[in-house]
Amino acid sequence: MKTLRILGTRGVPAAHGGFETFAEHLALYLAAQGWRVVVYCQEDGVGSVFEDAWQGVERVHIPVEQTGPKGTIVFDWKATAHAAQFGDLCLTLGYNTAIFCTLLRVKGIPNLINMDGIEWSRAKWSGVAKTWFWLNDWAGCWLGNHLVADHPKIKLHLSSRVREDKITMIPYGADLLEDAPVEAVRALGLEPGRFLTVIARAEPENSLLEIVSGFSRKPRGYQLAVLGKYEPEKVAYHRAVMEAAGPEVLFLGAIYDKAVVRALRFHSLAYLHGHQVGGTNPSLIEAMGAGNPVIAHDNQFNRWVAGDSARYFSGAEACSDRLDEVLQDANLLGEMREGILQRHQEEFTWGKVLAEYEALLTEWLPKKQC
Repeated sequence: MKTLRILGTRGVPAAHGGFETFAEHLALYLAAQGWRVVVYCQEDGVGSVFEDAWQGVERVHIPVEQTGPKGTIVFDWKATAHAAQFGDLCLTLGYNTAIFCTLLRVKGIPNLINMDGIEWSRAKWSGVAKTWFWLNDWAGCWLGNHLVADHPKIKLHLSSRVREDKITMIPYGADLLEDAPVEAVRALGLEPGRFLTVIARAEPENSLLEIVSGFSRKPRGYQLAVLGKYEPEKVAYHRAVMEAAGPEVLFLGAIYDKAVVRALRFHSLAYLHGHQVGGTNPSLIEAMGAGNPVIAHDNQFNRWVAGDSARYFSGAEACSDRLDEVLQDANLLGEMREGILQRHQEEFTWGKVLAEYEALLTEWLPKKQC
């Protein structure tokens, strides 16, 4: 039987982020195609490793006592050591602890690594953390039997470290969202079609200050729904963003209920995306799948993903100008929506993305499983 072990996430079902959501989609897809899929899951606390099954997917639960980044490192090591006991094909999602993949390489176990974004370039990390990520970026390139890049520019970055034929570009995917109930939106004090959304961690590299400042420069007649955890009493940047907000900005906090988030996306007039670094961002793809016209930070990553139908900004003033342009022209909004949906259907449907992954993984199966 074709077998795949998935490492590098907190596990399935998804509850934490983009890689977990991808792992869930891929695991369920491959299981439906007759694969045996094993996903490693991080558990908080102490105890012994235990196994169970979820919707046809095998799960190996590994408890770790440590919390935060230290707990993730411990979990990744234990998961890699467990997977190394077998000869099964591995898929490692992310390179943050890629040095541990040495164990798989030494044992001759085929291991594909999704190299994610250029993590060490993010401004939020300390010098020590940046050095750790940079070293693991190199380690992943060397130790992985094959690499997956989720964006052409990430592939270009990786090709400066390894030969190009060692890298396959497969982007992230998102569902096409064709309907969602309005009750969840109204419960948050929003009127369907009368608000814009921004969903991002409150960090400088995600342009939250520019977005909120630009939106708040004048009355819009619309609300801006901001999703994410803000702690103004602890974090100066959070405080600056909230102080820049006008009366039409609504901070909703971190929302983890998938149904609520889908409803917000579907009933949003447009989506503001401020990410300045990274590859194919899941939040942007999900907004596109919901048919949201996109106003995004102007950089090479976002331009490839959102394409010509989006509008782009590079600061608060430009963001305000793009909002003026878009909000005053219903025909333009309609054209942007059609273009965004077409771009999503061309590149970012789960059906396309997962089929490409299966084809690549099949190439790397150990001969005994082919």
